[in-house]
Amino acid sequence: MVPRTQRAPRRAELKVTKKIAGDEPVRFCALGGLEEIGRNMMFFEYRDEILIIDAGLQFPEQETPGIDYIIPNTAYLEEKKANIKGIIITHAHYDHIGAIPHILAKLGNPPIYTTHITKEIVMRRQEDYPNSPKPVFIIVKGGETHKFGQYFSVTFFDVFHNVPDGIGSIIHTPIGDVVHPGEFKFDYDDDGKPKNLDVWKRIGEQGIHTLLLDSTGAETPGHTVSERLVEAELEKTFRSAKGRILVGTFASLLDRLGEIIKIADKIGRRVAISGLSMKTNLQIAQNLGYLNFDKGLIIPLEEIGKYHDDKLLILCTGAQGEPKGSLMRIASGEHRQIKVRPGDTIILSSSVIPGNERSVQSLKDNLARQGAIIYHYKMLDIHSSGHAAQEELQMVMKLVKPKFFIPIHGYYFMRQRNAKLAEEALNLTPEKTILSDNGLVIELHKDSARLTNEQLPAYYVMVDGLGVGDVGEIVLRDRITLSQEGMLVIIVTIGKQGGKMLKNPDIISRGFIYLKENQDLLEEIRRKIRAIISRIPHGHNQSLDADYIKTLIRDQIGQFLYTKTKRRPMVLPVIIEV
Repeated sequence: MVPRTQRAPRRAELKVTKKIAGDEPVRFCALGGLEEIGRNMMFFEYRDEILIIDAGLQFPEQETPGIDYIIPNTAYLEEKKANIKGIIITHAHYDHIGAIPHILAKLGNPPIYTTHITKEIVMRRQEDYPNSPKPVFIIVKGGETHKFGQYFSVTFFDVFHNVPDGIGSIIHTPIGDVVHPGEFKFDYDDDGKPKNLDVWKRIGEQGIHTLLLDSTGAETPGHTVSERLVEAELEKTFRSAKGRILVGTFASLLDRLGEIIKIADKIGRRVAISGLSMKTNLQIAQNLGYLNFDKGLIIPLEEIGKYHDDKLLILCTGAQGEPKGSLMRIASGEHRQIKVRPGDTIILSSSVIPGNERSVQSLKDNLARQGAIIYHYKMLDIHSSGHAAQEELQMVMKLVKPKFFIPIHGYYFMRQRNAKLAEEALNLTPEKTILSDNGLVIELHKDSARLTNEQLPAYYVMVDGLGVGDVGEIVLRDRITLSQEGMLVIIVTIGKQGGKMLKNPDIISRGFIYLKENQDLLEEIRRKIRAIISRIPHGHNQSLDADYIKTLIRDQIGQFLYTKTKRRPMVLPVIIEV
């Protein structure tokens, strides 16, 4: 199946709906994040001003072989870059910051409004893209209000996520206040009560027009597991481990990483870090004072051989089974410093991102075959999602009390479930809860909100090595065909004079059939090719039309192979004139 890279617009590039005097709408559109996990980017537009929220990437899918990652399509914004007043970055996860190096110049390098640690992580990523412009940052804090042009202003508020300094936004617009909390969950005190509910209560007292709410946890009943419970479970598991401990998690889960390092110190283990992104993020957090631990607790990875197994804890990237992640390289035996030893305790302190189930299962199998003892989040409470679950989502809905609701972030089913939660919590009628898709435009009026027929370009822009956007649907279709059906190269040598085939065609198969065991089929293919060439009229003064011959061979041999094998390999004819 070819991925949704070039989905036809419903009515592409429609003119803006005729505006009613005195009731011009605020236009809202997501360019990513409404039909997937990741690629989060959306914007608000009023008259000649645009405010953008986030610019993230999406990790590749099975249907995008060879792709590094996918970023939002910013074609509409590029045409209006003079109108962009700023980009708000809600937090430092790559699905919210990963596209910045690729789109910043195209959008005219607008100022980026974010918190200090997010700025530092973005700047570290920018070092890998020297041709991207230097970002202009405006550091914001919870409680501050910043002006964006004439029509927009934003009051920021702090939210609790699994990376420090997450921010939400109250966007003050000509039609009313719109709340975008970013991604969040609740933190709980020792009595199990959620903290900082006053923030949400104060927001609700302002009379909110529309609430946009993350849907990633909308399928999860109850509430998220407390980080305190996760820490206690991790410490218990660490203390029971006899040999080395390897913990795999996200490089951006800085709060979790900080607690793991504290526990390691408490139980007398030194900590080594495997993964450049994790090492960099921890260094940034330490430099900014978010994390503090004793000098000497962190040891170079190259020195792990100097310590007994029961005195070591190794933090690793790659818990999602990423091919270049530390854990996958350890599992495959390709890691230079770390080899799995029987009795190693390996803890996967992260949930599985949808789409990564197969790679994570393969990771666990490979580690287990080598004698490792593996724990994951379904066995123990060793991971807490950064996304609010059903009870928490409904609590926010009731405290904010919006007139209209737009579920964001997640697959359609997740957002549909979130819409159902809003219906239950707020008794909102269906016309006041809007389920959109990437590229569709929503118009927000003072007393209404509606999904229009207008659709902006929102198809995949794929990053493959140094190429951005140069891999499209045709290239992907070829890659999928090669991966599923294989290829057959047919080399035909033809004389310039007379146009006769001078020798039997050479045939090369890759991923289709094993030639030595299919000689009868090969001979049939050669007979078909001789017949094709013999039917082409030739004259002594007539030049060969190589492209025409290639097309005949490709079409007729392709159909013949499907008839014989029910498979469609990629047929690549090569014509040599002698």
